[in-house]
Amino acid sequence: MFYQPKDGHGLPHNPFKAIITPRPIAWVSTQDANGVRNLAPYSFFNGLADNPPQVMFASTGKKDDQAEGKDSLANIRATEVFCVNIVASDMRDAMNISTDGYGKDVDEFEKAGLEAAECDTIACPRLVGAPASLECRMTQIVPLLGENNFMVIGEVTGVHLRDDCLVDGIFDVTTFRPLARLGYKDYSVVDNTFTLARPGQS
Repeated sequence: MFYQPKDGHGLPHNPFKAIITPRPIAWVSTQDANGVRNLAPYSFFNGLADNPPQVMFASTGKKDDQAEGKDSLANIRATEVFCVNIVASDMRDAMNISTDGYGKDVDEFEKAGLEAAECDTIACPRLVGAPASLECRMTQIVPLLGENNFMVIGEVTGVHLRDDCLVDGIFDVTTFRPLARLGYKDYSVVDNTFTLARPGQS
């Protein structure tokens, strides 16, 4: 099969997101200029560099109560900070609750029954109990092709690691089984790993 996206795919559901899998999930916490907290998951997410550490996530689509984009984007424009919280498999139901398109004045931490704490290096909430949380200062918001598509890039200024996820000095993802996004309504978890040394490495 071959198709050009501009002409449509002819399938019951768009296969694009199912092709690019698994995708890590950034559970992005922000607050607006008045201190209203927001928590929303984004699966167009990844690390960009490690010195200094930088991450990106993309916001696509919009809400009726925002001029453009979604609440996270508006909050980051206003405050220039955000926090990426990593989603453990046992947090999937709470994460799913936070996907709903609540009004911009609704606190998703409260909706999902989650505890927030203040970040250390930025004025932003983070998710208590997350396996890891990355405190970020926004460096760029890049408009993408299409309406209301934006890439947010941030420098990581602080890193929280849950103590039980550190095993012999290694951040062990099998201790919390990170949730990953697939296509359609599908998700997966990382529950096994293997090691490959690059050629020439011992």
